[in-house]
Amino acid sequence: MMLWRAQLIACAYRYDQVPPHHLPEVVMVGRSNVGKSSLINAMIGQRLAKVSKTPGKTRSVNFFEVQGDPPFVLVDLPGYGFAARSGGELELWRRLIERYFRSSRVSLVLQLVDFRHGFLKNDRQMEEYLTGLQIPVGVVFTKLDKVSGSRRKSALDAYVKEGFRCSIGPFLVSSETKEGLGDLKSGLSLWLKEGSVPREGL
Repeated sequence: MMLWRAQLIACAYRYDQVPPHHLPEVVMVGRSNVGKSSLINAMIGQRLAKVSKTPGKTRSVNFFEVQGDPPFVLVDLPGYGFAARSGGELELWRRLIERYFRSSRVSLVLQLVDFRHGFLKNDRQMEEYLTGLQIPVGVVFTKLDKVSGSRRKSALDAYVKEGFRCSIGPFLVSSETKEGLGDLKSGLSLWLKEGSVPREGL
């Protein structure tokens, strides 16, 4: 499995805190507690993102510059479903995230989905939102180790039959056992090398 190194370059609470750079941005989205922070740490091989069993722990938009082949910026968004925040804070988040997604910065979104449950209502809402913005999406099913080997094919077949939007993947991964991480990293690198074209700002 290819070795990546990374460093945190910014934590943004407002759009004017989003860092300037010239690298493609790959954004991770998913429900609260789907395992985004754990997956980032497993992919990079460093403890960069804070892991918590408490949903909604990530409160800032975090930007990690990844020294991969090619280099890129990995962006960690707060999990959707973090309704424990105050109304004012949620409104600030809504404005920040909508402005961010409508910029021309995002090259690819990795939508993380818990393999045990598949696409739930808020996953479908995010899928519809990204479709409207015409942003390429790669689906990553997390927590593969929580599903027995005998059930994995039938579960994936059922999700494929239901249908989901996917420009690359789907990838099946486990941050605990490291299963599927090599395929995810290779697939992401290949997609970036083939030349993602920035969208026009909306």
